[in-house]
Amino acid sequence: MTTYLLTALGDDRPGLVAALASAVDEHGGSWVDSQLALLAGKFAGIVEVDLPDARVEAFLAALPALEASSGLRVEATAAEAVPRTAPSRPLRLHLLGQDRTGMIREVTTALCSQGATIDGLRSWTREAPEGGGMLFEAEAELRLPEHAEEADVREALETIAAELMVDLELDGPE
Repeated sequence: MTTYLLTALGDDRPGLVAALASAVDEHGGSWVDSQLALLAGKFAGIVEVDLPDARVEAFLAALPALEASSGLRVEATAAEAVPRTAPSRPLRLHLLGQDRTGMIREVTTALCSQGATIDGLRSWTREAPEGGGMLFEAEAELRLPEHAEEADVREALETIAAELMVDLELDGPE
């Protein structure tokens, strides 16, 4: 078996995931892991699949036909062996405040300075109650290296939270 990472992008419409899953299945592949999203009318996904070595070429050759029939453009990249990572501790981050430019940059820079890895990030804007402008909200799943102190991460985030005037919560996993 060979592991591939598939990146998929297309205009949203029903059946995109089913079309991709069918292509994997038709070539004897196994859907291992995925993260799929819809944003601004576009579907995007990253999928890890295992394919039998003897069927890889046929699968790769079928991808242009998948795009022609479904509109889903798929790029396949052979995955390298995943190196063992050092033990880490998961954390969840929630941020809420008045929307302004640079918020993600400042938060991610602070996290990077503490060695945190972002496993997942979702952000959005919404109207503030009673005409108070736009609010920016973000949720992230993080991993800290074993040597990192949660208190140091919290301090780095609280420093920028004060500058950005946002509410920030940092908790262990549920």
